[in-house]
Amino acid sequence: MKNKLTDRQKEILDFIQKFISDNGFPPTLREIASNFGLASTFGVKRHLDALKKKGYLKIESFASRAITLNKISNEYELERTNFNSKIIPIPVVGRVAAGSPILSEENLEGTIAIDSNFFKNNKDCFALKVTGDSMINAGIFEGDLVIVNPNEKVSQHDIVVARVDDEITVKNYEKKNDKIFLIPQNEKYQPIVITERNNFSLVGKVIGVLRWFN
Repeated sequence: MKNKLTDRQKEILDFIQKFISDNGFPPTLREIASNFGLASTFGVKRHLDALKKKGYLKIESFASRAITLNKISNEYELERTNFNSKIIPIPVVGRVAAGSPILSEENLEGTIAIDSNFFKNNKDCFALKVTGDSMINAGIFEGDLVIVNPNEKVSQHDIVVARVDDEITVKNYEKKNDKIFLIPQNEKYQPIVITERNNFSLVGKVIGVLRWFN
C-alpha cells in the first residue's frame, strides 16, 4: 500500500469493516473507543483523521455513525485476506496399485496447490483422481479430483474413499444393523455390502471436488 498504516490504524480499520459487515452501518466513536478500551473518543478521532488523510475513510463530520469506507479500504481488505492465505501442496493420487498404500510413490501423479482457507484441518489431505461414473448423481464425474481428509470423522451418508480388498472406491457410507454399505450415486450400480470376507478400510472422508473444463 502507498499509505502505510500503523498497527493501531489497521486494528481500527479492521474493526470498522467488520462492524459494518455485521450490522450494515458504521460504529460510533464511542463504540470504537469502547472496543479498544479507551476512556475518551479523543484518541479515536486522531486515528480516524489519519485514516481519512490516507484515503481509507470519509468522515462527513464527527456526528454519530458518519464514517464511510472508501474503495481503497476494500483493496486493503483484499490485500489482508491474501496475506493471511496459505497455499499448500496436496499430493494427487491416480490409479492405485493392488495392495499398495494409497500414498505410495508409485500411485502419485504430482501435486496441486490449494488455498488452505478453503478447508480446515488440512493436515494429511490428498487428492484422488476419480475413475468411473458411479457417483455422477452426487456431482462427481470421471476425471474429477476429490479432496480427501483421512483424519476427519466419517458419519452416516458421508462420501468416502474406501479400500475394499484391492480396490479403491468413492461411495456414500451407510451403516445399518452393524453392516456397512457403500452406496453408489448412479442407478446402473448396486450397493457394495461389506462382509467379514472383505479386507475393508476407510481411507478418508471426501471434503471437496475439483474439476477443470477444457
